[in-house]
Amino acid sequence: MTGVALGEKARLARAVAAECASVIWRGVAARSAALLIRPTRTPDKLVIAPQDLRTSDPTRAAEIYAGRFVFEAKSVDTRGASPFLAPPPSQAWAEALHGFGWLRHLRAADTTLSRANARALVDEWIGLRGGVARGAARRPEVAARRVISWLCQSPLILDGADRAFYRRFLRSLARQTRRLARLKLRTEDGLPRLTVACALVYAGLCLAGETRLLKTASKQLADELDRQILADGGHVSRNPAAIVEVLLDLLPLRQAFAVRGVAPPQGLLNAIDRAMPMLRFFRHGDGAFAQFNGAGPSRNDLVATVLAYDDARGPVMEEAPHSGYQRLVAGDTLALEDVGAPPPRGVSRFAHAGCLSFELSHGSERIVVNCGAPEIGREAWDAAARATAAHAAAVIADTSSCRFVTAPWLRRFIGPLILAGPSRPQVKRQREPGFVRVTARHDGYARRFGVDHERALRLSDDGLTLEGEDRFLPVRVGPPPEDRKVALRFHLHPAIRAAPAQDGQSVLLSAASGAGWLFSSPDAVAEVEESVHLSGAHGPRRAEQIVVRGTLRGTPSLGWSLRRIERGPARRARMPSGAEAGELFGPDAPLLS
Repeated sequence: MTGVALGEKARLARAVAAECASVIWRGVAARSAALLIRPTRTPDKLVIAPQDLRTSDPTRAAEIYAGRFVFEAKSVDTRGASPFLAPPPSQAWAEALHGFGWLRHLRAADTTLSRANARALVDEWIGLRGGVARGAARRPEVAARRVISWLCQSPLILDGADRAFYRRFLRSLARQTRRLARLKLRTEDGLPRLTVACALVYAGLCLAGETRLLKTASKQLADELDRQILADGGHVSRNPAAIVEVLLDLLPLRQAFAVRGVAPPQGLLNAIDRAMPMLRFFRHGDGAFAQFNGAGPSRNDLVATVLAYDDARGPVMEEAPHSGYQRLVAGDTLALEDVGAPPPRGVSRFAHAGCLSFELSHGSERIVVNCGAPEIGREAWDAAARATAAHAAAVIADTSSCRFVTAPWLRRFIGPLILAGPSRPQVKRQREPGFVRVTARHDGYARRFGVDHERALRLSDDGLTLEGEDRFLPVRVGPPPEDRKVALRFHLHPAIRAAPAQDGQSVLLSAASGAGWLFSSPDAVAEVEESVHLSGAHGPRRAEQIVVRGTLRGTPSLGWSLRRIERGPARRARMPSGAEAGELFGPDAPLLS
């Protein structure tokens, strides 16, 4: 075994040991911290009910009344039995059930039946607590979502309730709040811990007589927001979609403070002000979010709801240096590039090895994309989705630029974290005559292959040409140790069709509108292969990708371009529709090879 290999193993071992120690320390710290903020008695009443900004569907109320619970693409028909005792078809389904976010659909129906059904289901959960408060129901982030949902939907739950149920409801809320206070620091870092912090503030605002809880929980939430919402407004996990989730909880909190006549913590207001502009930073022309670092199917309705609260509406930033993203825009063309290092290890559970990957859109049409993260079948696709090969990026020897926790026993203990990856990439943005240029370089391949990867993107001022150059630069004097294979992958949106030209170095891209783009790679052959778009609303969809191959020694520099071309009326082959267009298939299909 070489010295480099031994050093790499030692480095990974130290990372694993550090994360294991962190898990143990969180458990110790949580015991003492909980004593400071937990409520000590059952409150007398609820004083406010915050707004739930998440969109609802009243037709779902009929399904729930009929005993059909559909969450995360899984369905359970209870046939009159308790849904809380039914075997869950997936972990995600169980978390959605016990999180009670679905109460908003019953509230949207706004009928006597839906109100009675909501109260009966909540009462059933309270009565079965000893049997159901295990597994998913006990996860801190699930319990936090349940507390928030019960408080926001309390007018629905309590309408027509008798005094006995009211007391049971308040007693259960107090018990769950005490447990959240005890478990906050033991909660997984990132969004789960932030959700718990939000739930404690919700409880402090809504439960009568909880001034002490509100004061301490507000301070802890402000501290958590200062840590998790970066200076440019991105989330510490580097997942663009996380910003939407955060704002959906923070905006009602800000309003609840106003209703109570209590000054909100400045950290809450600052976090909202920082995060709001990032919604438009990551948004393509069709309303979808860029697919980086765990972002899944875009909920355009939720984004539109949150954007309605954006009072400033200032110009969109060109770059987000703290979050690690660049935005090139000209005319109707937008290119977004990931130029950041992996997030801190503790919040890297869903992060991807996509450094220097990019997405390209023109108007409402997305052209080059990353494969994204699936909302349906995440367990089956997780490893493939996080690999560098699932991104519009450069891959050396079929290896990702990050190292993930892969051992099953270790994943169960500390999670599927990123153990190693690029250190902070070097980024330079500059204006050139007729172009804006971003050049970035990362060292994610340096230890294993002896090279840095550098990518330069140049977008013309008219938005009609995107030029790129990928270089593989030796980090030591002399050629790379081995002449490894290199592949530049350009995954295409499912609505884009690719047709290779006869010269072998060009590919014609056709959009549904009939618009065309010409991909050219003068330094190597451009091939069209199968791909998969993982973040479709109805599950994975078949797509295509352009692959340009070379070697570290033979082609240390690979240039390419995408140029919009004028075309006549569209004469495309018929695009499949419905289930045919959104064809689901298993994770064994060799689409990322």
